[in-house]
Amino acid sequence: MGRRILNDALRTMVNAERRGKATVELKPISTVISSFLRIMKVRGYIKDFEVYDPHRVGRITVQLQGRINDCRALTYRQDIKAVDIEKYRLKTLPTHQWGYVVITTPEGVLDHEEAMERNAGGQVLGYFH
Repeated sequence: MGRRILNDALRTMVNAERRGKATVELKPISTVISSFLRIMKVRGYIKDFEVYDPHRVGRITVQLQGRINDCRALTYRQDIKAVDIEKYRLKTLPTHQWGYVVITTPEGVLDHEEAMERNAGGQVLGYFH
């Protein structure tokens, strides 16, 4: 999966939210996009999302909530150890009070809080706040 697909999907969501849209349709899709959206749903940044026909090109319909300020996929792969997650979060996120860094770990795609609880490091996928 190219990082550009994820970045395009996230930028589409941010732009639609800035325009005041209630829903947005993402194409093409991947399992990483749906994992990223699952984390955003659990953390309350989007209402819900539905995956249509994932075996072909497919599309995802996302119901926006109006809480996303910025959302990006990092185009470079950066390994991060479990002990360095908090330092990386403080360095990456523009605001220190809220926001989440999403990390791909051997245990799956997790946000930084879950990764620190499970003591799992991995590669940084992106962030949202």
